[in-house]
Amino acid sequence: MTDSIERLYRAVLAARDLDPARSRTAKLIRQGAPKMAKKLAEEAIEVAIDAVNGDAQAVVRESADLMYNLAVLWAELDIRPEDVWREMDRRELLLGIAEKLPKAEMKLAKAAPERLSRPIVALGERTIRKRN
Repeated sequence: MTDSIERLYRAVLAARDLDPARSRTAKLIRQGAPKMAKKLAEEAIEVAIDAVNGDAQAVVRESADLMYNLAVLWAELDIRPEDVWREMDRRELLLGIAEKLPKAEMKLAKAAPERLSRPIVALGERTIRKRN
């Protein structure tokens, strides 16, 4: 999977300098980060709507659009995929899984990372502490 994202990211970088009349990527980049962020949000909403409707194939199609728009935004902001993977690795070290830190834990991790005694594991709507 990371190879596919790396290929997508490299393709976006290569398309940045193309003619915007012939390249959707170049056109989107010329429109700037606010337009890119709007497109990313639109795709995320479409994924969510299709998921609620139980349309797995539509979720796959819209997820591809979401990933593309994310790669375009990363390129604009000079974020490389490995920057994101490094953050995922950092979170995994803190939590035992690649999970988003809960807001309270994020503040604690920044202020006093040594106080995180056990990793957190999210299960559905519940959050529990992982036993050591």
